[in-house]
Amino acid sequence: MYGYDQNAYPGDPYQQAGPQPGMNGMPGPGPYGEQPPGAQQSLYPEPSPPSLADAVRAFTTGSMAVEDFQAIFITSKVHCPRGDRPGFLALHNTPTPVIPMFSSLKELRRYAGKDSKYFTVTGAEVLDLLPTGYGFALDMEGEHRMVFDAKAVEQMVDFTMRRMYG
Repeated sequence: MYGYDQNAYPGDPYQQAGPQPGMNGMPGPGPYGEQPPGAQQSLYPEPSPPSLADAVRAFTTGSMAVEDFQAIFITSKVHCPRGDRPGFLALHNTPTPVIPMFSSLKELRRYAGKDSKYFTVTGAEVLDLLPTGYGFALDMEGEHRMVFDAKAVEQMVDFTMRRMYG
């Protein structure tokens, strides 16, 4: 227990006898994340998933499948420039309106400047919040710019719904 002396009631029948490893007495890391004696560390750590910037690069060069890109996109953080009012800023000088979005803060700053205002959401939230009929442009000033028109966004939403709900 935290915040008080556990030995305040020496005859307490609910008090555990000595420290227990892990949670609820189960084997596992100790109270501060340390491994119990004799625990084996993995020689090969789990590979981390590619960043959104890496996925953009791989997808635009043709070395990543659409489904793999979409799976990364929906779980990644996306940085969006913002104005004084809540919501996405839209560019209307394209065939269909698009929302500028960026895979990293560095890419956003390259486009909008060092002191620009922005908000961060996940790709899944983008697909949920994006107005109907709008597309988005990812990393507009980057080497691997991607533009998804409104139809492509609808396909991404369909893919996400199938992935989440079967």
